[in-house]
Amino acid sequence: MSVSAAQRGKFPGVVLVLQVIFIVLFAVFVRYDDQANASKKENSLDPGKGGADPEKNSLKQYYPMFQDVHVMIFIGFGFLMTFLKKYGFGSVGFNFLIGAVCLQWATLMSGFLHLHHNTIVVSITSLISADFATAAVLITFGALLGKTSPLQLVFITVVEIVVFTINEYIGLKYLKVADIGGSMFVHVFGAYFGLAASRMLFNKDVHKESSREGSNYHSDIFAMIGTLFLWLFWPSFNAALAPGDDQQRAVINTYYALAACCLTTFALSYVINGEAKLDMVHIQNSTLAGGVAVGTSADMMIQPWGAIMIGTVAAIVSVVGFKFLTPFLSDRLKIHDTCGVNNLHGMPGILAAIAGAVAAGVASSSTYGNSLYEVFPARAPAVNSTALNDINKELGIEGGLNRSAGVQAGYQIAALAMTLGSSIGGGAITGLLAKISFFEPQTGGDIFSDKRYWEVPADEEAVSVRYVSNGRPEDPEKAEHLLAETELNTTDLNEEQPTD
Repeated sequence: MSVSAAQRGKFPGVVLVLQVIFIVLFAVFVRYDDQANASKKENSLDPGKGGADPEKNSLKQYYPMFQDVHVMIFIGFGFLMTFLKKYGFGSVGFNFLIGAVCLQWATLMSGFLHLHHNTIVVSITSLISADFATAAVLITFGALLGKTSPLQLVFITVVEIVVFTINEYIGLKYLKVADIGGSMFVHVFGAYFGLAASRMLFNKDVHKESSREGSNYHSDIFAMIGTLFLWLFWPSFNAALAPGDDQQRAVINTYYALAACCLTTFALSYVINGEAKLDMVHIQNSTLAGGVAVGTSADMMIQPWGAIMIGTVAAIVSVVGFKFLTPFLSDRLKIHDTCGVNNLHGMPGILAAIAGAVAAGVASSSTYGNSLYEVFPARAPAVNSTALNDINKELGIEGGLNRSAGVQAGYQIAALAMTLGSSIGGGAITGLLAKISFFEPQTGGDIFSDKRYWEVPADEEAVSVRYVSNGRPEDPEKAEHLLAETELNTTDLNEEQPTD
């Protein structure tokens, strides 16, 4: 397929202009946090001690978990989406591209809402927050996987980060809800933003090209790499920004929720399949749903048995969703969800919000002690109140809104409703705008295929050229069969031959 000079220049032009904008905005607004600023006296060399004390720098506390989250973003999410047999390059590659855009843009957008003397201050915790925002966009990417051009992806990323940041800011700043693992603000938002965009971008070619949408033996193995990285590091995702005992509690709760979710997924997949066999789609995705479902309440006193129960219910919701809900959404409502993000992130995220509201509704000082005001800051006594003054003789906490447990639970549900509204509305509008011809919407033979935007191996290219004409497969089934034979023959030739 020939590409005009204008088409060749459009994508790199947009990306480079975007990068120049980032450079200018960073130069004008972004500065180091005090702990990373060499000009600060506490960071200056001390002849007697040899320099700044690393024990007083928050990097030591946060960097291990930051790296865990970072691995989840670029390896976990990237490889989880490699199950498509002809879209592996796009899965990992565009995941990489989206991540690089998000890390910079999310830093700026969040910073603009937290300006300090017209300056955006960056620290190790702001890097973690940028990763969280990136995760939301990559969840959206999962719903759109294989159906969008690079230009569409960049456009959707830029718009989504704006809507995501505003939604999260309102939820944390004004509603003052607890969502330490981001199950509402990251997972629910990313899933339903993606599903709404997918509905707006839907075209009949998606179903016509369904022969490419499946996996093969090797692509499913690669996808399991992503699953295992996500499963192992999910406790860090839920606990990264939690302090002290809250952080350890978040790790413990996530650990057990994931274990229970994994066990339940294997059992239910075997039963629901109908042929007494395990479905790799369930094992790759539903085993992770427990990490999402426990995210909102991860730092709360839900007890290990509560975490196990949440993980178990999440597995059931996810597996049933993959079996019955995904086909219904695609066939009846034209909401095509390539990776099943509704089952891994959307519905488990809603479950997380409900579990968090219940946990908030029963939270009391007898269970939490004074840590109650750390997990739920809005429940602290009001500013200048006698109760606050009495507490501050020992703690020194900030004044809150003196909310009751029931009122806090209500705000938790309100945050879920707000997130659903902003994500669905924002995703629908963004998807509608992404259909503009400038963004080169994908059609026909480009869907679920790397060949339009990537250099592919010669054997793959030969099959594509032989059986694809004008961007549409002449005989998809025959092409698939020949490709399978080609792969088999190549494997046979590569095997060591016996010698006399």
